[in-house]
Amino acid sequence: MNSQPPHTATIPARRQGPGAATPAPRHASTAATTTPTTPTPGLHTVGEVATLAGVTVRTLHHYDRIGLLVPSRRSEQGYRLYDYGDLERLRQIRLLRELRFSLDAIEQMLDAPAYDRRGALVAQRELLRARQERTQRIIRGVERALAALEEEREMEKTTMFEGLEEFDHTRYEDEVRERWGDTDAYRESMRRTRRYGKEDWARIKEEGESVFARLAELMSAGDHAAGRAAMDLAEEHRCHIDRWFYPCSHSMHGGLAEMYTDDPRFTAYFEKRAEGLADFVRDAIKANAARWRNRR
Repeated sequence: MNSQPPHTATIPARRQGPGAATPAPRHASTAATTTPTTPTPGLHTVGEVATLAGVTVRTLHHYDRIGLLVPSRRSEQGYRLYDYGDLERLRQIRLLRELRFSLDAIEQMLDAPAYDRRGALVAQRELLRARQERTQRIIRGVERALAALEEEREMEKTTMFEGLEEFDHTRYEDEVRERWGDTDAYRESMRRTRRYGKEDWARIKEEGESVFARLAELMSAGDHAAGRAAMDLAEEHRCHIDRWFYPCSHSMHGGLAEMYTDDPRFTAYFEKRAEGLADFVRDAIKANAARWRNRR
């Protein structure tokens, strides 16, 4: 468990996806406005944006159609025109796609009221560094394999699989079944996770670690666990569990928070990242649950 983010010891945001066939623009404060035919400095056609971003025009049309990236302007002829804000949103979309997030998940993140661009960039940088580190480990393994081949000897068995370890989501399955096997949450978690492949588990891991990395940064910066930023991240974590594993109420999330400090294995995961993080995460989750109770 040391290397995996604790989702709940294997059982545990399902935000609603687009509900209409043609969603209204979500990323702009107002609907797209028309612009005269004469080119306007700072605005780009769909073809220009496609060339800049290395995507197809068809992709940009699709993003517009589903409400993920609606151009801020339209020409008098109805052609799409993109400003700098649109380009920045597209850059975020492309980066998150590189990190294997679904379009639905990307839309939920970018349009969330608590979305923090700087915090997201920091977390994305950490995810990319983690991926880079694993790639370097794999490269080292390939180099050792080549050296062993050239020297006509066997590889060292303790390092020959370095970087190739898979996410083992069944590691604690017996314990989880014993603790929660008779619950609806466990049954729903089993139903969902049976469909997941290697890429799904990699995405789950990256999403979970992203939340905890940002919580660790808040703690290091001296923020309070009951502050808005920490509570918003706690809510993001609850939604992550809800989306991937089972419906997770704020009350249930608070119960999971207790595990993070009561179970030494969970505590070790957090403390390895930053001393005191287990308590900080627990307190942020508790504070967020209280915030939602007070809204009723």
